[in-house]
Amino acid sequence: MIGLIQRVARASVRVEGQTVGAIGTGLLVFVCAERGDSDAQAEQLLARILAFRVFADQAGKMNLSVRDVAGGLLLVPQFTLAADTRSGTRPSFTPAAPPDEGRRLFDHFVKLATQAYSSVATGKFGAMMEVDLVNDGPVTFWLRVEAPDSRRN
Repeated sequence: MIGLIQRVARASVRVEGQTVGAIGTGLLVFVCAERGDSDAQAEQLLARILAFRVFADQAGKMNLSVRDVAGGLLLVPQFTLAADTRSGTRPSFTPAAPPDEGRRLFDHFVKLATQAYSSVATGKFGAMMEVDLVNDGPVTFWLRVEAPDSRRN
């Protein structure tokens, strides 16, 4: 599973003109399930995100997690993160999990997040979304937890 995390001052997601998720200071996380991913990868990725130290401490060093700063977590499904862009001018989405499995894993990820953390908002799987954000830094990291039997490059 892939998580593209952005430290934000604020972020929101709209679907058909309606805000479906919004946070203040925290992490905007674009989440993508890849072929072969399971609940284990979702669990590992969430644990990494919640513990990942990207917020500044009093000395200005990135030593604090989203939990440490009581920030929000906005989870947005984005299958395009799995795109194979190594050749040509059109991405291949073969590495992404099939839609039904991607939805199941995203829903599982969200369920785990809401059980483990108090401030969680989401986008909508399969919808055309408009994401607004103010990246704080900018700070952006790409996290990936691969399935043990993965043969991805």
